[in-house]
Amino acid sequence: MTDERTGKLSYMVEPENVQIKEYPVPDPEPGAVLTEVERANVCGSELHIWRGHHPEVKDGALGHEALCRIEELGEGVETDYAGNPIEPGDLVAPAYFITCRKCPACQNGQFNLCENAYKHWSKSPEEPPHFHGTFGTHYYINPDQYFYKVPEGLDENIAAGANCALSQMIFGIDKVDLSEGETVVVQGAGGLGLNTIAVAKERGANVIVIEGVDGRLERAEAFGADHTIDFREYETVDARAERVKELTDGVGADVGVEVAGVPPAFSEGIHLVRKGGRYLEIGNVSPGHTTEFDPGLLTRRAIEINPVVRYDPWYLRRALEFLDEHAEDYPYDQLIDTEFDLLDVSEALERSDSREVTRATLLPH
Repeated sequence: MTDERTGKLSYMVEPENVQIKEYPVPDPEPGAVLTEVERANVCGSELHIWRGHHPEVKDGALGHEALCRIEELGEGVETDYAGNPIEPGDLVAPAYFITCRKCPACQNGQFNLCENAYKHWSKSPEEPPHFHGTFGTHYYINPDQYFYKVPEGLDENIAAGANCALSQMIFGIDKVDLSEGETVVVQGAGGLGLNTIAVAKERGANVIVIEGVDGRLERAEAFGADHTIDFREYETVDARAERVKELTDGVGADVGVEVAGVPPAFSEGIHLVRKGGRYLEIGNVSPGHTTEFDPGLLTRRAIEINPVVRYDPWYLRRALEFLDEHAEDYPYDQLIDTEFDLLDVSEALERSDSREVTRATLLPH
């Protein structure tokens, strides 16, 4: 250690039990980057972990969607992963996982499925370099972990959402090949859903959103949804499916996107999509939570299902470019509706889980 500096981080001792811990701030190893966290958002995936629904992670440092400022560069680090020169003080967005390039998935070109993706994120904060998650004052970017310099002038509050929600949705929308003139039905209007709307509108698609929370419905409309379906008004799957058909000349949506994060939404999806349509499953990430499903209907309607986890890491660069070009075209400045001090992380998680807020952010300093 070069000095006795310490930093704080959020440590989940067990589900729904988060404590603030303090550790020495490390020097970066060769190929690594030490950063200070400017702000870290509460993502839906964080809530799954906090509830105890993750199949493997039951404790550890929390946080992954963040904006960071470079404090110190490890030996050999002179540029970001796009070749842009970097130096201490620069703002960067890191992918929250590593890409080892050596495992079977990487060797098959499926970099989003890297078997070592969470090699560092899943470590206990007791293990150096301690700052494995972004819910803290510092964050350690490891070798083989993609990161990109934030475009000059891009609002910090907006840029913080690039490394998960927006990157994930651009990647997913590419997977289902959403095209101009098609109709997409989006199940859920949290952070992922709102980003889906923006990406879909830029593709020239028509957007239908299904939600049941007033604030989220209003934000969906502000982001450009052509139609919204309030599931408090259309209370059954049949009613919602019929409404989607009414809005699509009796056919159904070309593409469905599940970002509600509840299993019944998945089984509902095939009722919303036309014959031969595509369905993107992203929101349900916790194995063991099941729902009844009609495989015969899936077959008869010949619907293609595309489950997606994480993203190819260079999509983070595309997300930052998207925000740099379109941040003022959509109310991204309203996407984060509540700020919390790092010390109030438990309240931020609880209020996010109850959907009192659409997207919360933690301010560590």
